[in-house]
Amino acid sequence: MTLKVGIPRALLYYYYLPLWRTFFEALGLEVVISRPTTKTILEAGLQNSGDDVCLPVRLAFGHVLDLKDRVDVLFLPRLVSIARREYICPKFLGFPDMVRHGISGLPPLIDPNLNLYHRDSPYPFFFALGRNFTSNRLAIYLAYRRAVHTQARYVQLLEKGLFPEQALAVLYQGVAEGREPGGGGPAVAVIGHPYNIYDPYISMNLLSRLARNGVRVCSADNLPETLVREQAARLPKHLFWSLGQRMIGAAWHYLQSPDVDGIIHVASFACGPDSLTGELISREVRRRGKPFLNLTLDEHSAEAGVVTRLEAFLDMMERRQFLPAGESVQ
Repeated sequence: MTLKVGIPRALLYYYYLPLWRTFFEALGLEVVISRPTTKTILEAGLQNSGDDVCLPVRLAFGHVLDLKDRVDVLFLPRLVSIARREYICPKFLGFPDMVRHGISGLPPLIDPNLNLYHRDSPYPFFFALGRNFTSNRLAIYLAYRRAVHTQARYVQLLEKGLFPEQALAVLYQGVAEGREPGGGGPAVAVIGHPYNIYDPYISMNLLSRLARNGVRVCSADNLPETLVREQAARLPKHLFWSLGQRMIGAAWHYLQSPDVDGIIHVASFACGPDSLTGELISREVRRRGKPFLNLTLDEHSAEAGVVTRLEAFLDMMERRQFLPAGESVQ
């Protein structure tokens, strides 16, 4: 019987699913992904997590609960650093322990450390991960190489303008490569962590709402890593949050681009790094004068309020098109 490995549809799922899924499948395992977010999944996460963590982490609890009775093992990597001399949110580091002590009746957790602070290659992480399932070193190495190749293809699709679920459909469902054409309306860059902007339930269908209004949408994930880092390097001090650096670099690029008409920044309430990057982006927006909307999400966010603010933002951009050159909407 094939061993089933569960991967929550949360946190860095939208960054690294092809890498993880391909690695496990190359070792002969069956990958089970938690179901798309629903009210039931979110409420389960809220009931089983602490009040002092942000919405994405609380939602991740719900996705773990969705998987726990359907898999043989749960994959919850302990993410410390995903780039040299940088860190990501400490809650990602502690997430496996929070789950282990907060949810009873769990299957075994596989939680190897991913720490690239002092190294470039993630292979030691994958070797340790693979040893949980096989002692064949060659099989682990070949699975790793295949996973890296698939991840590179995934990144290429994102940089061509696809969003994660579209790129995953190309990789795993045989969907033809290509993105649905946007309308003839304005172009808006949506800046935010993938687990905030690509989850339709949490984001209240933000991306599809924009598309239905004829807006052409782009995100940080559509930009090459090198370009984003070049832009983020303009900060007077190196930002050691990898994900925040990506948000800053993308915002800087889109603010300078004449092809982008407005910026939407999506943040999580009670997220320290988001509050910092949001302020830095807001200051640069005021200097550049582009239309800007800052959305902060938590479990109490009302859809009607988000829709109202989004409509006002789109109206502001429409008004701006009829202003004389050099003027901005006040």
